[in-house]
Amino acid sequence: MSYEELVNQNLKLVHACAHKMQYKGIEYDELYSAGCIGLVKAAKKFDESKGFKFSTYAVPVIFGEIKQLFRDNNPVKLSRAVKDLGNKSNKTINDLKAVLGRTPTINEIAEKLGENKEEVAYALNAIRSIKSLDSDEEIKKSVCVCIEDKLLTKLSLNQLIENLDENDKILIKLRYFSDKTQCETAKIMGISQVQVSRKEKKLLEFLKIKLSV
Repeated sequence: MSYEELVNQNLKLVHACAHKMQYKGIEYDELYSAGCIGLVKAAKKFDESKGFKFSTYAVPVIFGEIKQLFRDNNPVKLSRAVKDLGNKSNKTINDLKAVLGRTPTINEIAEKLGENKEEVAYALNAIRSIKSLDSDEEIKKSVCVCIEDKLLTKLSLNQLIENLDENDKILIKLRYFSDKTQCETAKIMGISQVQVSRKEKKLLEFLKIKLSV
């Protein structure tokens, strides 16, 4: 299979990855465009002889391009001093938790370190924003599971959704057949995005259990 065919047949991977990152401050279209770059890179370098599924190989590459987009758009460039203070502050939080039996305040952390409380607060926030981009292993796993298993294949899904309520059928078809975002689905169905998210999560769990039986 050519890399062009791999790209065309796996655009759902990009949508799935972009959906997972769409509420982090960058427009969905930009996330999707970055993800497509990752998909093309993955398709060009994929070696089927190594025994991996393409989706397993491609998801980390797609996320890599999306994460780079966040880094390129991040106005905060952390200095070594800020990184060091942030890491020390995180360690101090854990140390003080063990002693105090609760999460310490910024004042307590700063006092323990002998640092200015404003600088400690800034360093902690900066470090957390960076780490949030790197702590996506669960996201990768969830995307791989959703794409690789039978749930997202039209044949299996068509068989299963016949037993769902009408509204649940509509939600699944909008999200996984029409590639609608949660916000778009919410508008079409006349409910909130939060309701779509909750219902979708429950439906996916239900369908995955049914498929495993």
